[in-house]
Amino acid sequence: MEANAGLVAGSYKRNELVRIRHDSDGALPKPLKNLNGQTCQICCDTVGLTATGDVFVACNECAFPVCRPVMSMSERMGTGLVRNARLDIKGTKGVLGARRQWQGDDADLSSSSRHESQQPIPLLTNGHRLSLQVSGEIPCATPDNQSVITTSGPLDPRQPVLENSRSFKRLKFLWARNVDWKEELKGYIEGTGSNGEELQMADDARQPLSRIVPISSSHLTPYRVVIILRLILCFFLQYRATHPVKDAYPLWLTSVICEIWFAFSWLLDQFPKWFPINRETYIDRLTLRYDRDGEPSQLAPVDVFVSTVDPMKEPPLITANTVLSILSVDYPVDKVSCYVSDDGSAMLTFESLSETAEFARKWVPFCKKHNIEPRAPEFYFALKIDYLRDKIQPSFVKERRAMKREYEEFKDGTPWPGNNPRDHPGMIQVFLGHSGGLDTDGNELPRLVYVSREKRPGFQHHKKAGAMNALIRVSAVLTNGAYLLNVDCDHYFNNSKAVKEAMCFMMDPAYGKKTCYVQFPQRFDGIDFHDRYANRNIVFFDINLKGLDGIQGPVYVGTGCCFNRQALYGYDPVLTEEDLEPNIIVKSCCGSRKKGRIEIRNIEEGVEGYDDERSLLMSQKSLEKRFGQSPVFIAATFMEQGGIPPTTNPATLLKEAIHVISCGYEDKTEWGKEIGWIYGSVTEDILTGFKMHARGWISVYCMPPRPAFKGSAPINLSDRLNQVLRWALGSIEILLSRHCPIWYGYNGKLKLLERIAYINTIVYPLTSIPLIAYCILPAFCLLTGKFIIPEVNSNFASMWFILLFVSIFATGILELRWSGVGIDDWWRNEQFWVIGGTSAHLFAVFQGLLKVLAGIDTNFTVTSKASDEDGDFAELYVFKWTSLLIPPTTVLIVNLVGIVAGVSYAINSGYQSWGPLFGKLFFAIWVIAHLYPFLKGLLGRQNRTPTIVIVWSILLASIFSLLWVRIDPFTSDATKAASKGQCGINC
Repeated sequence: MEANAGLVAGSYKRNELVRIRHDSDGALPKPLKNLNGQTCQICCDTVGLTATGDVFVACNECAFPVCRPVMSMSERMGTGLVRNARLDIKGTKGVLGARRQWQGDDADLSSSSRHESQQPIPLLTNGHRLSLQVSGEIPCATPDNQSVITTSGPLDPRQPVLENSRSFKRLKFLWARNVDWKEELKGYIEGTGSNGEELQMADDARQPLSRIVPISSSHLTPYRVVIILRLILCFFLQYRATHPVKDAYPLWLTSVICEIWFAFSWLLDQFPKWFPINRETYIDRLTLRYDRDGEPSQLAPVDVFVSTVDPMKEPPLITANTVLSILSVDYPVDKVSCYVSDDGSAMLTFESLSETAEFARKWVPFCKKHNIEPRAPEFYFALKIDYLRDKIQPSFVKERRAMKREYEEFKDGTPWPGNNPRDHPGMIQVFLGHSGGLDTDGNELPRLVYVSREKRPGFQHHKKAGAMNALIRVSAVLTNGAYLLNVDCDHYFNNSKAVKEAMCFMMDPAYGKKTCYVQFPQRFDGIDFHDRYANRNIVFFDINLKGLDGIQGPVYVGTGCCFNRQALYGYDPVLTEEDLEPNIIVKSCCGSRKKGRIEIRNIEEGVEGYDDERSLLMSQKSLEKRFGQSPVFIAATFMEQGGIPPTTNPATLLKEAIHVISCGYEDKTEWGKEIGWIYGSVTEDILTGFKMHARGWISVYCMPPRPAFKGSAPINLSDRLNQVLRWALGSIEILLSRHCPIWYGYNGKLKLLERIAYINTIVYPLTSIPLIAYCILPAFCLLTGKFIIPEVNSNFASMWFILLFVSIFATGILELRWSGVGIDDWWRNEQFWVIGGTSAHLFAVFQGLLKVLAGIDTNFTVTSKASDEDGDFAELYVFKWTSLLIPPTTVLIVNLVGIVAGVSYAINSGYQSWGPLFGKLFFAIWVIAHLYPFLKGLLGRQNRTPTIVIVWSILLASIFSLLWVRIDPFTSDATKAASKGQCGINC
């Protein structure tokens, strides 16, 4: 490339290279103008003078010679490049900042250890390397001739700046890009005849597909400071341990043990929130880059998985709405395939899916024509909004009325019994697809496939995890999408662009190759306004997962997640040297990333010919041992970009698909151990995500303005507790397995804070034991007249109590401030933490021990998604008795009895007893306040009294009567003694 060829601008991360020709090619460089030796090192103009006649100095610290216009430009851009010039020249942080500012990197993630590799000079599309050369006195900028000034101290304004410094070249480049862009672009357009609008679109297409939006330091810094200051908890525990209550030693010892465990669990929960971040996606840029109008779409194919088991508890109408929302997503139809797994092999599900395929021919074109949201008909027609808003087509009202009538006819079906869910052959039916029917407008529809894996007695089926692994294999044989999207049958697409939102991360050139999945938050419909049982789980989705996104990524929560197929196959990510060799701060905070032992099957070089090399290194026998005996599926695993292998015979695909879902296919393979959804726990989602993170993959948390998915949640108290019981039991199973994060995965790829988050995810049910003990302590204190805290006689001791409570409230308030979570959601979460901790979590601990140690399995039923009664929130007031209600009911009654006994004793003893009573009453009332939603659920509607409540009322009255007789609060001690003939001097 000639020196006078013009300005070459490019970015390797954006995959862009623009060469701009000047009209005055070959002209001599612009001479430098001097003013007392001061020349702007960016625009080659004079630096200028201030109002007092002194030389203009942009930065008093480094005295980097730039003129006032350049300084103004830097301030408008907000880059701070001029003020960071000294750091840039020294080759420290400013170099990375300047480079990322030009290359469009999202943010400096050193604080959160999410680094991107430093890229070399950009390449042309044909692969030839160019050298950036700018006419003038600036030499070419190549990695070989870049030097770094190692001298320290302020720079002399009169001393010339080294022309080959990276700071100089970056600032020069930015100035040329911002000042001369219009003139150079005009000359380029006139010389090539290109359309300026097309060039601008091409430039937009090369922009980053997403970016990190850091949380304001004014919100985050006080939060971190308070967390550090809250370490006064150590001094509080030291005071509690060294000041026992001698007359109530058992109560004191129990309380101290509980408080130590609470402090430990708080640390596990708090530190993973140290680096919370937000993200933004740019779907328009994704479309410009991969899905241009008039050109074949380059978007990656996606296979969507929907799982269902029991049509009686998961109504087919809900599954049909989920499928319809998938078929009408805003994504190329030839790139989307929907697989419905019917693990119960129900004829009802099969026939309803057949009817859904017919209705989709009308529903999908209606959605795309009028651009409606959401695209699940049941929830769209239930919206109480002005549906005419933003609809300009006059035929919309007529077509909407006709479509609603069609939908009413569609859902008016009659159920019939299904097949045996435990003994049936494998079944596959392709309803829609590339060879199927068209919609009413003559357009093609996405592929819709019904799958029911084979089940036989005597084979272990591994519940949902086994069904998902069967879908991985059958989808690889039929369509082999590069990415998989998993949703539950009751989670419909609320945002038709959800797939594109995920592709903004998965197809990003910078870190898409090391992203294992993109997790979306769960949002729910049909929840009561006050969210009595914290079904929305806002604290977890909007606080905890945001914090994990700044470390190594959020945990997998079981639904609403888009996977990289290669990650599910058990391969390691493509890691750069920068990922493997972190700086000392990241290494100390977030774990080492050194390269561990390399296995042949996990080699990922990322160069041309990689697939051939891997296929040569791995013998056919080892492949079959890993993936199973299916040559078609094994060949599909090498298609990293998706698609069916060219050598595959289409006529044999369905036969091969039946083979890979047979009940004995996984025998003596690595399915469920290292590949796919991992077996060993009823919460297979946590285990699967943990295995991926342990291999070095990262995950991404995506929260689009319009929620991507919405689902249903159990609003009934008993159903909600059973759901929490299943989650807690899965955590206990992982805790007692070989995959426990406490001792598994120390290969240098799982970061420390991410490991702490996973440890917190599996040990939280153990908190139920100290929690239920601590909730009963106030009642025992009131009944015995003792207290767990000794009498405080010094201001120094009282200071620890005051600082502890202040730090607790300050941490909560600042956490709500940076996360945007409301105080109502936070309080509901605290209440249900106590309700679940004293019931479901406690049962999970003992059931988990019995299952792991004694082999006693617990069969769980699917949570019902249908209401048994008509009316809004009717299920909320239905009382369903379960043994999970006994522990919190006991805690509630004991504290109520303790309050009555304590007040009665104070009245009988006189005013001197009211002072110590207030502290005990405060703790008892605090426990009852947390259990208040449980009490409301126990009572049901006000106009009905369940039989079980009557039984508990009689039991409570009996206990209270016995205690009343024993305490006899309205009889003085002297009277009691006189009645027994023990009259003393006070008689």
